[in-house]
Order: sequence, then C-alpha cells, then structure tokens
Amino acid sequence: MNKSLFIKEEFLKADIELSSEQAEKFLKLYEFMTEYNKNVNLTAITEFSEVVTKHFIDSVLPFKMLDVRENSNFIDVGTGAGFPSLPLMIWRGDLKGTLVDSLEKRCVYLHKACEILGIKAEIIHARGEELGRKRREEFDIACARAVAALPELSEYCIPFVKVGGIFAALKSVNEDVKKAENAIAVLGGRLEKTVDYKLINGDYRRLFIIKKVCQTPTKYPRSSANIKKKPL
Repeated sequence: MNKSLFIKEEFLKADIELSSEQAEKFLKLYEFMTEYNKNVNLTAITEFSEVVTKHFIDSVLPFKMLDVRENSNFIDVGTGAGFPSLPLMIWRGDLKGTLVDSLEKRCVYLHKACEILGIKAEIIHARGEELGRKRREEFDIACARAVAALPELSEYCIPFVKVGGIFAALKSVNEDVKKAENAIAVLGGRLEKTVDYKLINGDYRRLFIIKKVCQTPTKYPRSSANIKKKPL
C-alpha cells in the first residue's frame, strides 16, 4: 500500500484536498506517533486507517465548517498527542498554534513532532485554568477535543479568546449544549452554531461554535477543583 496516497484519498472522501507534501507529513506524524507511543502513552488508536480517520480527518474536518482567517492564532487546550492542532497546522500552514498540555512527557513529544514536521508552534506545559489567567483574550480561536464536559470546557477555553473570536468545541453527539448555556453566557460567549457531522467511517461528531461577544469576568477561570465541583 502507498500510505501517503491512501491518506490523500481518505481526505478526499471528506472533501479535503491535500498536496503530496501534506500527505507525506501526515505519514511522518503517524510513524513518529506510533513509535513514540510504545514508550509514552499518547493514544489507544494506532492502526493506520483508524488514525487517518479518527485522529487526522477528525481534527481537520470541523475547521472546514469555520471561517478561519489567514494567519489566525489559536490555542489547543489539553492537546494530548496534538489533536486537533498538529493536523490543523499541516493542513493550514499559515496558522499560528499554541499547544497546551498538563503532562510534561506529552509536551516533550510535541516539541519533537513539530521539529520532524517542520511546524513552528508554541508548546506550553501548564494546566489550562492557570494559563487562562495569564493569557487572557489573546487568541482568535480556542479549541479542544473532548477534554471535559462542555460547561467545564467553556471555563477552560473561553477566557483565552479575544472578543470577536471563536471557541470551537469538538465533541461527541451525546453532548447537550443546554447544560452549558449558563456557563457560555457568564464567560462572555454566545452559541453561534451547533453542527452535527459524520466521519468517513460513519462515526458522528458534534461541533459547537461559540463566539466571544464580551470580555470574560476576571474571576474566571477558577481553580480546577472549583470548575469540577461547581460547574457554571
């Protein structure tokens, strides 16, 4: 099997066109991640075609549904193995990414992955709520992929977003926005759109597009314990 050609063809099924160079970068990322995964737990999904669909396409596809301006800066909160940020920056080389994770081992991996892929990104070893107090209203986009329930995730992510920017929450179809309506409003957001979509393997996903309409009150984000104990 020509793996880079397979990657291009699978992305095309999702109506995403890749150059040969981009497909090669995705293949490099797959090979490096699965090798590194033998020593550091990054992902339970390691089979090639599953990684292409459930990590790579699943990271890029939601951003086709957003109007992401050229040279936008974004923050990926709780990025883990670099999803959605690494595939997003392979697909959109103009974007400026900040990748945040609380586990140092994963941050070491992310630095190495970016070197191999020729990606320039800011990688920060920090807890999201602590960084959110220092880097307030700095980013055009904050994104997170199934890190926590939406009320909690909103408090981790919305403080990072500039007024006029977007928080993109990549979630499962089981997530109900009603439980997060109060949190979104208190933090200065407004739900613009909920999009249900399907991956090429038939799995369903839900994207919440939340616009930042006013500044987040300075008492947010609270400590992680309070966020979990008393969601907004």
